[in-house]
This record gives sequence, C-alpha cells and structure tokens, in this order.
Amino acid sequence: MSEERFGEFVLVRRHERGHVAELVLDRPKAMNAVSTEMARSIAGACAALGEDRDVRAVVLTSSHERAFCVGADLKERNSFTDADLVRQRPVARAAYTGVLELPVPAVAAVHGFALGGGCELALSCDVVVADRTAVMGLPEVSVGVIPGGGGTQLLPRRVGSARAAELIFTARRVEAGEAREIGLVDVLVDEGRDREEALALAARIAGNSPVGLRAAKRALRLGHGLDLPAGLEVEDAAWRSVAFSGDRAEGVAAFNEKRRPEWPGE
Repeated sequence: MSEERFGEFVLVRRHERGHVAELVLDRPKAMNAVSTEMARSIAGACAALGEDRDVRAVVLTSSHERAFCVGADLKERNSFTDADLVRQRPVARAAYTGVLELPVPAVAAVHGFALGGGCELALSCDVVVADRTAVMGLPEVSVGVIPGGGGTQLLPRRVGSARAAELIFTARRVEAGEAREIGLVDVLVDEGRDREEALALAARIAGNSPVGLRAAKRALRLGHGLDLPAGLEVEDAAWRSVAFSGDRAEGVAAFNEKRRPEWPGE
C-alpha cells in the first residue's frame, strides 16, 4: 500500500491489490471540519484519483474515531469578511464536486457525526456504508445559510423531495437506524466496521471492468432525472463507448474460457 498526502489534512492510500484508493479525511483535531485549505486538498486529491487509470473504486474515510466530518469550519468562517466568503466559495464548492464527479464508483464509510458538509460529502458518493454510531444531518438553516455542497439537490434524489424538505427545514439530526430506513444510508453495519465493510465493497466493485465501471457510472449520473427515452439514449451512448473495447473482448473470452478476466482497461 502506498500513501500520498495532499496538504496537511487529506491522505490518499492506494491499496496495491484490488485497485482501490482510500481518500482519508485527516484533520482529527477539528473533527474533520472543512477549512479552505482542506477543501483545496480534497479537490486536488479527487483530481489525481480521477486521472489514475489504475484506480477502479474510491472509499472516502475518516481518521477521527467519533466523526466522519462535521461540515464547514465555522471557526474559520467567523473571521471572514463578505469578500473572504466570496473568494472561498469556489474553493469549497470544488471539494464537493470533486467527490461527486469522480469517474469511478465512490463509497463513503461513515461513523459518528456526518453533518452539514460532512453529510454532503457522503451524499456525493455512490454508496453510503455507515456503522451504528452514525449521526447525519444538514443543519445549515440553523446557522443562517443553506446546504451549499450539493445537499438540496442530492438529498431529495436519495430520500424523496418531501422527506428532504423536512430534514433540511428542521435541521434535525438522523441516527443510523432511521438513516438506513429512509435511504440516506445504503448499508448499515456494526459499530467500528464501516471502513472495513466499505473497503470490502469497493474491492468487489473493483474486480469488474474498469472501462465498464466508468461507463456505467457515467450513464447512471447523466441519465438521472431524464425522461425514459432520453435516458435510454444516454445508456446507448455509454454502451457504444465500451462495446468495442479491449475489456469487452476480454470479458467475453474469460467467461467462455471459465477463468477470471485480466482487464486491459481500455
């Protein structure tokens, strides 16, 4: 396993077997509150992972024992002028869109507090694995703003518009059991097992064709919200991008030869 640090607060681990990369939120003294510097590092790490053709799945984890991420660094923002806030906005936004636009499947491993921007980082992933200590929520209206890392758009896509409205308007926190029931969490595991289970899921995903995985994610994301005929056109375009690939040829050959495929990744 190799490690690469992006700034002071973000660590990327590339697991040698399985083509899985782990993006670690590593600002434990602040419960991973997202400062300007940390936001810039998240965006940089995501850009590097997106360009790494050896990576087939990403797991977003936390180094803090009791928190995934508590959201924006409000202590930093308390010192901001209006001009500072305007300048920071594209930096902060790039962190969330960096996770959201990863071209490979992304899995969030959540334990403890995942609030505000922390919840939005999880929502930006394709699958959310959480342990029973997880507490999630979007409390932004309680401090005079709104979710600005994708929450108003991503939450209703997971839990429905009425449920999302109730959660955002009340700013209430949702514990793990309820989060699983309403679809905010996809996989609920025992306390302390979120990272292990998320990495295992990512390894299973990464065993599949890297060309197929990227195309499937692209079709899922681009087709969401379209009417069915338009969505099927998105799917057809994604299919055409893989149908004549080396991965497709290897996958069919491996199936017929009853062996594990050796994906060329092209």
